[in-house]
Amino acid sequence: MLPLLAFDTATDHMSIALQARGQVWGHEGAGGAQASATLIAAILALLDQAEMRLQDLAAIAFGRGPGAFTGLRTACSVAQGLAFGARLPVLPIDSLCAVAEDARLNEAPQETWVAMDARMAEIYAACYAFDGADWRTVVAPVLMTPAALNAQWRAAPPQAVAGSALTVFAGQLECGAARLLPLALPRAQAMLPLAQRLWQAGGAVDAALALPLYVRDKVAQTTLERAQIRTARDAATLTS
Repeated sequence: MLPLLAFDTATDHMSIALQARGQVWGHEGAGGAQASATLIAAILALLDQAEMRLQDLAAIAFGRGPGAFTGLRTACSVAQGLAFGARLPVLPIDSLCAVAEDARLNEAPQETWVAMDARMAEIYAACYAFDGADWRTVVAPVLMTPAALNAQWRAAPPQAVAGSALTVFAGQLECGAARLLPLALPRAQAMLPLAQRLWQAGGAVDAALALPLYVRDKVAQTTLERAQIRTARDAATLTS
């Protein structure tokens, strides 16, 4: 078993897992804005519980998104800081694929759509196919409205749908006869096998490449945009 640390803060749920010496240790807590204040302390406590140091790890896996802006920045910055300090590589994991892995019931080939609440009446969606050994991306993570996702599913009905959008958009999504898994999350324990496979495929990268995956065109205004808005507002005030 490869010694790995994995964590995800892309949603309101923070999840951490550590595997080594044939054992797995885990921690679950509040995500979102709270994760920035508790993630590092929880990781260090887990390492202490396992009687390990960061330097004992082979790599650090983190959920790169898509997800909440603050949560993704927290995961990436913590992964970078810990990896730089311990001179470790990182393993970027798609958070939606971790949801699919969390929802997987057995080793049989299966195709799973992941639909996670993205706020603003939108959904983070992706589709993955499991061949009995690993996942293949069928539809890469994308931001969709419920109507657009329904149109996709009418053209090709899903076999299984996992994720929080099933609850948030209950009654709005046309899932047909698909198996529904609304409680699936990007849990760190589900990330561990994904990270192990990524490591074996040579997917470990330098800590500087611990970058978030955004699928929204705009997550915040730039400094220039804010300055332009202030200038326009001031000009409007002077001419009014």
